[in-house]
Amino acid sequence: MRIAPSLLSADFARLGAEVAAVIDAGADLIHFDVMDNHYVPNLTVGPLVCQAIKPWATVPIDVHLMVKPVDALIPMFAQAGAAIISFHPEASEHVDRTLQLIRSHGVKAGLVLNPATPLNVLDHVLDQLDLVLLMSVNPGFGGQRFIESALPKIEAVRRRIDACGRDIWLEVDGGVNADNVARVAGAGADTLVAGSAVFTGGRYADAIRTLRERAVAGRAPAPTSEATHA
Repeated sequence: MRIAPSLLSADFARLGAEVAAVIDAGADLIHFDVMDNHYVPNLTVGPLVCQAIKPWATVPIDVHLMVKPVDALIPMFAQAGAAIISFHPEASEHVDRTLQLIRSHGVKAGLVLNPATPLNVLDHVLDQLDLVLLMSVNPGFGGQRFIESALPKIEAVRRRIDACGRDIWLEVDGGVNADNVARVAGAGADTLVAGSAVFTGGRYADAIRTLRERAVAGRAPAPTSEATHA
């Protein structure tokens, strides 16, 4: 169970220190949200910031591109230190070509599905993916409330991944917190993006530990009737 704190909720005045702090607190990835004020209604950070935090990041940097068009930025983020680059199919004219572009730079490739994006976009590209990222909010802002209809969608993607037999991470991003993380993990997610749930309050290790423990408990199989009555 991987926990990926989203820097969107970090203190941007001390970003390198924030990266180091959440890694020391147990983060498995650093989630790096890129927004362009075009594909989504917000503007965040670019490759230079990714490059700047790279020396602080002893875990993989998970870059989520919420930009359109997307292809021109992929080589820049690969050179800046991204270990994973994910994009939205709506932001690419040729999804297959964009996936090939990411992989040609030696970077893991992910596809991001918004709450209303149908799953059939995965039908012909699952064999090229290292990660599927399901949005449980509409992209563009941190601190939004989790959309409950994401849960059956997580389950459906988990079935597709299990059926294909490949080691593909299933990541969920948006409104994940200590109250719902068990259900998110129980639906099949194995990689959890958390922004305000980690950074709010300043107790990063406690927040990450709680998320991980509740997620693992949510993934645990239900006890059998024999075990219940033992």
